Amino acid sequence: MSDSYFEEGALIGVLTPEPIDRVLDYRAPDGGCWLGAFVEVPLGPRRVLGVVWGPGQGDYDLAKVRAASRVLDAAPMREELRVFLEKAGAYTLTPLSQMLRLATRAPGLSDPPSMRKIYRLGQTTPDRMTDARARVIAALVEYGGLGFTLKELADLAGVTPSVVKGLAAQGAVEEVDTPRDTPFLPLDPDLPGKPLTEDQAAAADGLRTGIRSGRYATTLLKGVTGSGKTEVYLEAVAECLRQGRQALVLLPEIALTSEFLTRVQERFGAKPAEWHSGVTMTERRRAWRMVGQGGAQLVVGARSALFLPFRDLGLIVVDEEHDTSYKQEEGALYNARDMAVLRASLTEAQVVLASATPSLETWANAEAGKYARLDLKARFGTAVLPTMRAIDMRAEDLPGQAWISPSLQSEVGKRLQAGEQSLLFLNRRGYAPVTLCRACGAQVGCDHCDARMVEHRFQKRLVCHQCGETKPLPETCPACGVTGKMAAVGPGVERIAEEAARVFPDARLAILSSDLFGSARALKAQIEEIASGETDIIIGTQLVAKGHNFPRLTLVGVIDADLGLQGSDLRAAERTFQLMRQVSGRAGRAEAPGTALLQTFQPEHPVIRAILSGDEEGFWRAEAAEREAAGMPPYGRLAGIIISAEDAAAAFDLGTRLARNDGPIRDIGGMVYGPAPAPIARVRGRHRVRLLVKAPKGAALQSAIARWISPIKLSARLRLSVDIDPQSFY
Repeated sequence: MSDSYFEEGALIGVLTPEPIDRVLDYRAPDGGCWLGAFVEVPLGPRRVLGVVWGPGQGDYDLAKVRAASRVLDAAPMREELRVFLEKAGAYTLTPLSQMLRLATRAPGLSDPPSMRKIYRLGQTTPDRMTDARARVIAALVEYGGLGFTLKELADLAGVTPSVVKGLAAQGAVEEVDTPRDTPFLPLDPDLPGKPLTEDQAAAADGLRTGIRSGRYATTLLKGVTGSGKTEVYLEAVAECLRQGRQALVLLPEIALTSEFLTRVQERFGAKPAEWHSGVTMTERRRAWRMVGQGGAQLVVGARSALFLPFRDLGLIVVDEEHDTSYKQEEGALYNARDMAVLRASLTEAQVVLASATPSLETWANAEAGKYARLDLKARFGTAVLPTMRAIDMRAEDLPGQAWISPSLQSEVGKRLQAGEQSLLFLNRRGYAPVTLCRACGAQVGCDHCDARMVEHRFQKRLVCHQCGETKPLPETCPACGVTGKMAAVGPGVERIAEEAARVFPDARLAILSSDLFGSARALKAQIEEIASGETDIIIGTQLVAKGHNFPRLTLVGVIDADLGLQGSDLRAAERTFQLMRQVSGRAGRAEAPGTALLQTFQPEHPVIRAILSGDEEGFWRAEAAEREAAGMPPYGRLAGIIISAEDAAAAFDLGTRLARNDGPIRDIGGMVYGPAPAPIARVRGRHRVRLLVKAPKGAALQSAIARWISPIKLSARLRLSVDIDPQSFY
């Protein structure tokens, strides 16, 4: 037996994604198996998926060791991915079985390959050659004998399926059964890309040089909104493909994929593999298998695409790297930006972190020389950055229950007359954030969470944004029983849309908010409609701030620029700055110049002044100095401990016990704050208590926390999770 092959009957260690945090001993199945092989093993009365993690330990009664049932039809998991799962699990203090679950989220892995019909070039010539038939044969010749499904070939040749069927009947096209999971169409890196500016060309050269080196490195690609960062990193993808390696592009939002896939197809002549919640189960299985076999050169996906079984990963692009959606907030708590850097370091791959407003962590790493930095300082082509101004709401004559100031109304009116688009931005879903009774003052809260329910008037429901619970809009106050006194307080995007329809009755309106679309496809269709100019006024949440390109959009009006500045969130200033700069960057991306107007009651606030002045480096330096003085990330380390239970006292008792026995944390120079009720102290009926651990930058935080919590034996009623490098503190 070699180190990587196990003969039939040999003792093997199998890791399963089941909640058993250890490797289990089995006998190798009939025919033996390789290290990393995906196997089916008996576990109690069930058969479950597992991965051969190494030789068995032999610390179990060998007479009772059962044999693995069979090896599955999938490429074995490479050592690089196994090491990545181990290191990511150790960093985030996540059980290895839970990490494996992230890497095996493909449906039907245990199923035998299903078959489908494909069409390729046959041996005979058709009795009669028509223009349509010639196009089919030319398409097959051009792709060098590749097989296509009926729809793929018909679309490729621009003919109806009956033309292909007619050729198959004559033998000019061969119809064969083949496994359904086929390789993706090859991408051609040598097709011409868009012409690049001098700035872009220099940045692209820098990225290409890094990829040719074949060594790990991370680069911050910082460019103002509309500067063409995508075209630059697509040149890096092209170089990666030339080197015969695979590339991964992570996007923060499914809604962005449609436009991005079109750009990829224009650049490389075919579409890449997709991996996100908007694709079908069949497409997910095909992508998973083909990534492992090398039949997918480029994957475009959400954060979970990091755990795909790449055969030779040479480049990871994290687009809009500052975006908070890269942090997984349930289950395994990981940050995809940081995990991308870890995975790339294990495969000698390059990482490109692209953003107009990078996270402070990335900015600080570039300042310290850990990451290279490339800057794009101007917008592409004739487009220029928008003019930015504040509207001082203290000086506006605004009636009650109205939020669009007269100054902003006037500017929107000018755009309507000019046939241009306006965007009204408010980062608040629904109609109103609070519904209260004017008789007794009670606010309608969720029955299962300590959160106020948000009115969604289009759905005629109140919705809890923590647990998803809904209830009808009440006529009678649940607290005092008085009827007809319930009132919506404050604006959400639906209420702004209602006001805009009243103020601009002839305008065509569209609302972009994630809760208003039943599927990713419906959202994509709405975005395409806006981009084609079929809308006059867009009302949107932060969904509109993420990389969309609306050529006719020349005005952005931020309804409440102060919204993110309240509260004690460590990153409140940074996030407000990023969001305002990003959403303002939607304006003036074509020939017509853009304007961004920020409605604020605090025009003198340092963050608002930094946004308006455009002094980004000054803002980051000031923010960095403040964090460094306080020993906060990225100049110190934080971890959140979240305890939850149906009984609040039980959660607090455990939190108090941990706080009193904080020796392992003090040993590394750290401190424990709390326990305290979480800002949202009850979610889905469970009471939540938080502790915060703060430690110096170089401290061995994970091992200290592991020692600290290891004596805790959790009852079935209690849950404890550890959030290393927390992004939110709710």
